[in-house]
Amino acid sequence: MALALGVDTGGTYTDAVLIQDESEVVASAKSLTTRADLAIGVGKAIQAVLDQAGVSPDQISMASLSTTLATNALVEGQGGRVALIYIGFKDGDLDKHGLKDALKGDPALVIRGGHTHSGGEAEPLDVVALEAFLESHQGISGFAVAAQFATRNPAHELQAARIIADRTGAPVTCSHHLSAKLNGPKRAVTAVLNARLIGMIDRLIGRAQDRLRDLGISAPMMVVRGDGALMSAEQARARPIETILSGPAASIVGASWLTGVENALVSDIGGTTTDVALIRGGKPAIDPAGARVGGFRTMVEAVAMRTHGLGGDSQVHVVTEGLGGGVFLGPRRVLPVSLIASEAPDVVHAVLDAQLRATTAGEHDARFARRVPGIHAEGLGVREEDLLQRLGDRVLPLSDLLRTRLENGALTRLVDRGIVQVSGVTPSDASHVLGRLQAWDADAAHKALELMARKRVGTGDMLAGSPQELAQMIVNQLTEQTALTLLETAFAEEAEPFGVPSADLARHVLTQKGLTGHRGLLALDAELNVDVVGLGASAASYYPAVGTRLRCRMILPEHAGVANAIGAVVGRLTLRRSGTVTSPSEGRYRVHLEDGPQDFTESDKALKLLESVLRDQAEGAVRQAGAEDIRVVVDRDIRTARIEAQEVFVEAQITVEASGRPRVASG
Repeated sequence: MALALGVDTGGTYTDAVLIQDESEVVASAKSLTTRADLAIGVGKAIQAVLDQAGVSPDQISMASLSTTLATNALVEGQGGRVALIYIGFKDGDLDKHGLKDALKGDPALVIRGGHTHSGGEAEPLDVVALEAFLESHQGISGFAVAAQFATRNPAHELQAARIIADRTGAPVTCSHHLSAKLNGPKRAVTAVLNARLIGMIDRLIGRAQDRLRDLGISAPMMVVRGDGALMSAEQARARPIETILSGPAASIVGASWLTGVENALVSDIGGTTTDVALIRGGKPAIDPAGARVGGFRTMVEAVAMRTHGLGGDSQVHVVTEGLGGGVFLGPRRVLPVSLIASEAPDVVHAVLDAQLRATTAGEHDARFARRVPGIHAEGLGVREEDLLQRLGDRVLPLSDLLRTRLENGALTRLVDRGIVQVSGVTPSDASHVLGRLQAWDADAAHKALELMARKRVGTGDMLAGSPQELAQMIVNQLTEQTALTLLETAFAEEAEPFGVPSADLARHVLTQKGLTGHRGLLALDAELNVDVVGLGASAASYYPAVGTRLRCRMILPEHAGVANAIGAVVGRLTLRRSGTVTSPSEGRYRVHLEDGPQDFTESDKALKLLESVLRDQAEGAVRQAGAEDIRVVVDRDIRTARIEAQEVFVEAQITVEASGRPRVASG
């Protein structure tokens, strides 16, 4: 009997499953994700499935991890402090492809160097400027290095990386290691995000491996990539950016395995995000333009996924404009009041009771903050330091923590860095009030919604007449925002016939009237013409109403709440390596390799060498990652131009994909 262990670390819950012989779920369990030390939640979930199945740790033949940690970090703007070394570009190039936004105020050095399109040195690397920058910048958790045409010749990226590693000891991400494609600014964005995630993902994987060993599990550990394939834990530590959309990708693989659907939309609601993707022909669609998450377009191959900041723990905002008012959810995640009350009941209930006795609603009612232990806090400003000192190790209401409006910005920066967590009203609290969820402190949720219901809208009336009425408003809003997310995805897939942005089409009055079956002088009907697979622990609570709203069949499979963990187990180890052959002049064919370009007089010889090198790299890497029964697929994209009735070689890109099932540990 082969037993595989799948673990998914989400923003709120850590899930674990045991699958026997790749065919049957024999146990599943959930544990709260413990952000201060993720291994605690991982260990509890694993121990629970071992106990449930009645198996010993040495019976586990493989372990695999999927995680929404990288996705959530980018959506919420979290991660370490990074520095970008930008070689051979102009200062103005920092504004392209959202690079300045990706840096979030972190330092960047633009220096001379880089190469030409054909791989020749444009000008020498400015080593003096680099060394001076390293002397003057401390507290950097990871460096990103991006050089002009590094995919044609990576020499300057590699040289800069060696200098940085020698001087600082910090991890360095080279852009050419993440993509073989041109477009320096976009590669730089990808490298910056990778550098920002390195410390966070390294801690997660390291602690997860430690926990497996503590539990007596010696099986090799895999990690799910953003395209749904598996990679080794060591590869994930070096390239954490490839784990963005890891959790969502695993959920798509899990949905396909659970339901056998050929064509469907998959909607996975977590604590922080709702992720929507298309299964076509039984396989998840891959985004040809690279994964987009947290507002950034990367060069990472991943499932074509629309990630929205909408989940069970999304912050509920009161809409006071207009006569009716209302609520809106997300995109930030906050700790549900019911959850923080279950961890610090005396403090939370005393504050809520005091706020309920007040005659007027306060700006920060039912909102709390706490520091996340174990997260380093280098490079903070004076206001951030003051807030942290005031907060200490306590749970504090925001009304006590914030003394001036200027401190709101400082608190936001601390939350962005993952140093502080804020608590507030969420859909999870609404579900406690409605009796749909009993996981935490329902009494605290009731008090928090009573406080929020007191807030005044444009008419001067209270937002809602009771906590129950407000709870239903919140759940209805979650239904509405989820439906819009699914409609946007469907319209985006059918963009060509319409020529209008998908978000506008989803919200258009004719679409909305069609969904309600409008009957007047016009008869309008609209519906989602594809099944939806609903995933996530709360899918059964929220998604039947979404299916009704969109007039489509909603599939809620058994084990929908642990689909991510299932997808972590049933994938294949897959690695791709790409390279380019160019023709700098007639009769010359240049192969662009890691150790520099090589020239040939025949295109066939150039292509043959590149394919051989890439095959060795891909096959070697996937074997080292723990694959067996390896299959290799080679794709040649040769571009030619017709000049004077002749086909002339312009450029070729070769991609080699090696894949195999993970090698399982024997007893």
